[in-house]
Amino acid sequence: MKRRTFIQCGIGSALATPLLAAVRAGGMEQAVQVLKSATAKGQIRSAALLVREEGIEIAKAFGKATTVDAVFLLASITKPMSIAAVMTLYDKGEFKLDDPVKKFVPEFTGDGRAKITMRHLMTHASGLPDQLPENQKLRQGHAPLSEFIKHAIRVPLLFPTGTKYSYSSMAILLATEVARRISGQEILDFVNESVFKPLEMKHSALGLGKFQLDDVERCQVASAAPESGSGDPKAKAWDWNSLYWRKFGAPWGGAHASVLDVSTFLGEFMNPSGRLFKPETARLMLQNHNPRGIRPRGLGFGIGVIAGSPGCSEQTFGHTGSTGTLAWADPKSDRKCIVLTTLPGSAANPHPRKVVSDLVAKAGD
Repeated sequence: MKRRTFIQCGIGSALATPLLAAVRAGGMEQAVQVLKSATAKGQIRSAALLVREEGIEIAKAFGKATTVDAVFLLASITKPMSIAAVMTLYDKGEFKLDDPVKKFVPEFTGDGRAKITMRHLMTHASGLPDQLPENQKLRQGHAPLSEFIKHAIRVPLLFPTGTKYSYSSMAILLATEVARRISGQEILDFVNESVFKPLEMKHSALGLGKFQLDDVERCQVASAAPESGSGDPKAKAWDWNSLYWRKFGAPWGGAHASVLDVSTFLGEFMNPSGRLFKPETARLMLQNHNPRGIRPRGLGFGIGVIAGSPGCSEQTFGHTGSTGTLAWADPKSDRKCIVLTTLPGSAANPHPRKVVSDLVAKAGD
């Protein structure tokens, strides 16, 4: 087993050691400097970085984030975490991937919905839209999750199931609704109990959990995603920084976590310990489940080079988040990259998270 070395300090002094000379040559120092510069200039309010390569881990916080335990709103990195929770039930034999959703949600019928399976929901091939047409109205009214579920069950499909890939937050929502009905637990509790607790992710929660609003890093809502208010001052009561949304815990985008905890989560798939489910279930989540001609997708995870950056292998898996987050792991190179920022993903091109990811992916090549 490779020895793991963890460095939580300024990278400049650490790189003086022979052990990390190759890390500097590979571009890790440049990656750190990108976030250091972006926060110093005020482009990014808060950021955290974790890079792992061949047993060496470097973690650092930037800007208003004063520690690597700083907690960020992950946005869509939530999706593989929520699906991991759902898959704990698959692991126990509670459902099969090709079970129709209507088996667990009888009212999910009509308009071709009978053909939608659990696999379709988790691979974005269901035909369900990303966001509800009523999304903004529901958030403005501080609607509970149950209201979103009711609308998601009846929302018109965009295309015949299984014929296309179309990213769908509402499909992830319905997958977790199946888990709620099977387990009898509300999804916030279920994800926290079935994923975060067994992995000892103590700086993570779907929703706010034990955290207070002041405990989590604030998003820079200017240029935020349309579904979160796009930075409109009138959306303050329901945008990414609102108490309503932080407590809401959307299973498609409402998880909070530190960079170290996200690393722990990815690590459970790189080297399954069995704490979540059987190793074969972990491996199943990283396999392509979409047919030829449709964008490859794992269960909850993006897979392949596209899930990381050029230089990554086809074994790579991960996800990004619209709040300015990115996380991927490449088992072939034993490389991992997690970048958490408060700058919305649409606010810069290229976003510093991508610049960092590209540097990390090319390190050692």
